[in-house]
Amino acid sequence: MAFKPQIKIPATYMRGGTSKGVFFNLSDLPVAAQVPGAARDALLLRVIGSPDPYGKQTDGMGGATSSTSKTVILSKSTQTDHDVDYLFGQVAIDKPFIDWSGNCGNLTAAVGSFAISNGLVDKGRLPENGLATVRIWQANIKKTIIAQVPITNGQVQETGDFELDGVTFPAAEVEVAFVDPADGEGAMFPTGNIIDRLVVPEVGEFNVTLINAGIPTIFLNASDLGFTGCELQDDINNDDAILARFETIRAHGALKMGLINDLEEAKSRQHTPKVAIVAPAKGYVSSSGKVIEQSAIDVNVRALSMGKLHHAMMGTAAVAIATAAAIPGSLVNIAAGGKERTAVTFGHPSGTLKVGAQALCVDEQWQVERAIMSRSARVLMEGWVRIPQE
Repeated sequence: MAFKPQIKIPATYMRGGTSKGVFFNLSDLPVAAQVPGAARDALLLRVIGSPDPYGKQTDGMGGATSSTSKTVILSKSTQTDHDVDYLFGQVAIDKPFIDWSGNCGNLTAAVGSFAISNGLVDKGRLPENGLATVRIWQANIKKTIIAQVPITNGQVQETGDFELDGVTFPAAEVEVAFVDPADGEGAMFPTGNIIDRLVVPEVGEFNVTLINAGIPTIFLNASDLGFTGCELQDDINNDDAILARFETIRAHGALKMGLINDLEEAKSRQHTPKVAIVAPAKGYVSSSGKVIEQSAIDVNVRALSMGKLHHAMMGTAAVAIATAAAIPGSLVNIAAGGKERTAVTFGHPSGTLKVGAQALCVDEQWQVERAIMSRSARVLMEGWVRIPQE
């Protein structure tokens, strides 16, 4: 029996923040995959190596974690005053689906670099040396993101001395600003409340802050679930009962936020919302062995992504943390000391991160003009990715 040869597609494998993903120029994809639908999803699933019942993604580019099972499609922007359209797909590891419901804040740091290097940004807007301002249209949530990409001798500069906890080696700093970060699916506080009471049958009742900023996020007090807020991945990810409890809470929170119509829908919407626990600042030893002093942070936050505790912090969840910390009365703000602030440094499993946001209450509605953080990005490999033909 004759089998068809593999097809090859131009692609770039990039790290952005604490995530990795396969980046494509839309025009390089096979014609059937240049539009949303089954053909696109099937292609990207095969690229990443999903679904994999072994959970390893050995026969694909995925790294068997939510942070490394990601795809990005970029194109010249269709929006006025923007340079590039950025579409993100979170690929499930053991299931045959891609979640297009949210953004990846970490990979956002790599979008500007890819766009410049692949001719998606007009050369007239690029300095020979200095910072290039790349105007990104985040197509999943229909929001604007501004990336400041360092340029040296007309080329993207990737090397530098900026250190990001959760990433082993230093690189060039990329400042990313999320403009009007309230998620595109509704109000910043979908219930109209800064704190809600969430009733989860057979699990408990919890005070929660439900926020749409960066990405829809459910914040709970760590102590209400029996945690300290200093947990590392193994403390949670090795316990299936704990993970099941978090997933049940996430599903009920999604329902209360109006993101789903029934609990069953949560199974096909794993990327959003995120669920996170917060606790007052307390020292701990990070996953790398680094001692995090209590005085170095304002609050501890741990967040789950795709059903597992994240090894550091998702970039979009960091936006939610910054936004909630800036709003008096939210669980994040209370855990951080309850004072007015425009920036917060939080502890996560790999270390610390400082993020900024300035909140303003207008007509009894909270608004945040932009949330800002620094990340880094680097091309790991470029060329072609190969997949078997159907």
